[in-house]
Amino acid sequence: MSLTVCGGLLAAAAALGWFARGGAGAAGAAVGVALVAASYTVSTLAIAWADTINPQLVFPVGMGMYITKFSLFGLMMIALAGIDWPGLLPMAFGIIVAVLAWTTTQIWWTVRTAHPYVKPR
Repeated sequence: MSLTVCGGLLAAAAALGWFARGGAGAAGAAVGVALVAASYTVSTLAIAWADTINPQLVFPVGMGMYITKFSLFGLMMIALAGIDWPGLLPMAFGIIVAVLAWTTTQIWWTVRTAHPYVKPR
């Protein structure tokens, strides 16, 4: 579900980036959304793997993944700031909007989906 939302968001972000900053803006916005979708997908797979090994690993693996990916996002943005690329601001907005969209979609899905291991009240 979150990947589907990010797919639509990628198209919208690229279009808005194009209108704001041309080709570099479109590329920056699209890359920002794609980076978030890829990183959240990898985090989800790592957390699912940890849960199959030992449920007590879910929290440390999840925190490790989030700290790593957001640190890498920050380092990437700092490195790109030094080259004065016109797609940097659209990329930053793409990252922010994609994080909000993914998180909101995941919360929406979690609240509305029956979970077989949780007993209803």
